Amino acid sequence: MSSVAITSLYDAEIDIKNPKTNLKSAGFTPEERASFGARYLKPAPEGCELTDTFRKQFPEVVGYTYFSYRFNARAKGIGWRLDYFLASKSLADKVYDSFMLPDVVGSDHIPLGVTVLK
Repeated sequence: MSSVAITSLYDAEIDIKNPKTNLKSAGFTPEERASFGARYLKPAPEGCELTDTFRKQFPEVVGYTYFSYRFNARAKGIGWRLDYFLASKSLADKVYDSFMLPDVVGSDHIPLGVTVLK
């Protein structure tokens, strides 16, 4: 069975512009990050063993999916990657591309896309 999940939580320091100053920010506390990893990324029976499709393809790429409307954050590149495609192993192995569409405006979030092979 294949499955996919979308979440709004930061997993790693690469996923937020200023990690050191955001350690107490909702969604990025050490406790929330540990819970995210344990619940979604660890193998069963403790977790769901899902794969972050973007990070699997691009382990070192900085890409943000959320920019606050405050302080002109998008124009300044001050963002967070808080939207993910998490896929089961069977589906993650078929992912050809996982991408962001940063040029699409109209929201504080950037649309995500994933291309899956048959």
